[in-house]
Amino acid sequence: MNKLPGLSLLVALLSLTGVAVAQKAPPAAEPAAESPPAASADAPGAAAAAPVPAAVSIDDIRSFVTVFREVQRSYVEPVSSEDLMRAAIRGLLSDLDPHSAFLDAEEMTALQGDTSGEYGGLGLEVQVREGLLTVIAPIDDTPAARAGIRPGDVIISIDGTPIESGEAGNAIDRLRGKPGTEVSLSLAREGEAPFELKLTREIIRVTSVRMRELAPGYPVLRIAAFQDDTTADARQAIEKARAKAPLKGLILDLRSNPGGLLDAAVGVSDLFLDEGVIVSTKGRLEASKAEFTAAPGDLLDGAPIVVLIDTGTASAAEIVAGALQDHTRGLVLGTQSFGKGSVQSVLPLREGQALKLTTARYYTPKGRSIQAEGIHPDIELLPAKVAVDEARSGAVTEASLARHLDQEAGTETRERDSAAADLLAQDFVLAEALNVLKAMARWGARTP
Repeated sequence: MNKLPGLSLLVALLSLTGVAVAQKAPPAAEPAAESPPAASADAPGAAAAAPVPAAVSIDDIRSFVTVFREVQRSYVEPVSSEDLMRAAIRGLLSDLDPHSAFLDAEEMTALQGDTSGEYGGLGLEVQVREGLLTVIAPIDDTPAARAGIRPGDVIISIDGTPIESGEAGNAIDRLRGKPGTEVSLSLAREGEAPFELKLTREIIRVTSVRMRELAPGYPVLRIAAFQDDTTADARQAIEKARAKAPLKGLILDLRSNPGGLLDAAVGVSDLFLDEGVIVSTKGRLEASKAEFTAAPGDLLDGAPIVVLIDTGTASAAEIVAGALQDHTRGLVLGTQSFGKGSVQSVLPLREGQALKLTTARYYTPKGRSIQAEGIHPDIELLPAKVAVDEARSGAVTEASLARHLDQEAGTETRERDSAAADLLAQDFVLAEALNVLKAMARWGARTP
């Protein structure tokens, strides 16, 4: 597996003295947030320095200084030089793309916490859906889970401030904060009146990988985000499951996965591929052009894979889905993914600040750019609710007869089967994925 060479860029910060500052970037990445926004980015890390493309016109410098001084002198309220300069830098980046940004020290700290899977917050996976800040899931054993917040709940205000239309994405940051601090949430739930909860923030340690058995030999590997330890955790989970019994197939659940580290996406893809390109990156800098290939060894020994995606599947998660799809190693099921096909590099500046800059596009093994296009599933399957057939549920079976003999399976097995059945009953897409996977395994299908 190839490693991306280090990326360094010259970042010119226009000041009153016209000084350009050059910084070298370490490996970095885009977050999995308090819960991440759908447009999560991936950062490959660093490349060799490149010259500044062109000199800044002296006339442009004069215009900038004139405007800067006039704002300082005439604006209705005093504005510090520091605030004005930060605003100027943010303005410089704002029209480039949605993912390039100036990060102050607090934002940079949050970014670093995201990639390590630890931050101060409530333990909520949230996403902006149709302009509403919607709960995807509370993380187990966190303030959000203990308070009874459910998937599908909509956060309508934070600390008494309503979340206005178009501001839901910015509101995500307000869920985070120093452990021990309190935050009040107003929530709306289908079929119920709006209600309020007061929660205390804690250190949230995010487990990006979770494995659950749906049926004997058929587990689901849920990856919520791509972090530092995701590849190792995924490998360990699969090997642990294999030690119990041979795996007939695997569901890889990447729904509402906003992305994360490029290296983690490459590593997870490599678990299931024997050879070939996983992803390539191309940018203006020579050093941003790289190709990642798979090392020999398929952890599943060719057992079929079904990959679940949805509109919240973005960036690094799309790299994995695209790689398995292009190599016909996994059948992709769900809805069209988010379509973030760009790579961000994080370049540290002074005083803990940083520049997050889009430096490349990535391409699937077949050379597809999914930017603004996304991954199209092999089988489109929309989320749905399953209604119980009352007539069938009341049918007479052996199990319904008084004093019927139980299965020989022990209590632990029955409880596990019951938990899996409950999960499948709540998740129609997951249930259908299991049906498809069983058919693929039965008929020896490894490819779409």
